[in-house]
Amino acid sequence: MKKIILSLLLGGFVMAAASAKTAVVYFSVTGNTERMANKAAQALGADIFEIQPAQKYTKADLNWRNKKSRATVECNDPKSRPAIASAIDLSSYDTVILCHPIWWAYAPKVVYTFVESQNWNGKKLINLCTSGGSGLGQSGTDLAKFAKGASYKGGKDFTRGSGDDIKKFVNDLLK
Repeated sequence: MKKIILSLLLGGFVMAAASAKTAVVYFSVTGNTERMANKAAQALGADIFEIQPAQKYTKADLNWRNKKSRATVECNDPKSRPAIASAIDLSSYDTVILCHPIWWAYAPKVVYTFVESQNWNGKKLINLCTSGGSGLGQSGTDLAKFAKGASYKGGKDFTRGSGDDIKKFVNDLLK
């Protein structure tokens, strides 16, 4: 009888681990974050989704030297939430790897729009970014505040690094 109960318990744990699903969700304009997100999804065997803004960003929109450029205006407005083109359903995922560039020390505001559109209850959230030099900074913990119900595990700048590096980092956070 003990063997049967033990077998059932172990089988349940194996099934729970096998059913745990990971999604990599990314926002990218220049392609850097998209490449990193693809490395992450491939290394982790995860599904991948792209956050697409309703209005695509142009090169002029990203001109950080222009105080009136779209990205500069959005980043300076804490309430800015640019529309996204289509919803992403994460209801069947346990872990979400959120990938984005760093703009003005934070995630782009369209990423906040995405985060606020999700039901994060019971999900693990990991934040990966690409950056021209400032690194992750407070962007991960800041986004986690808007991911109500998520368990924020941490984040890191992976502008450089392999899929294996990302996999090790993620697996260490999920231990």
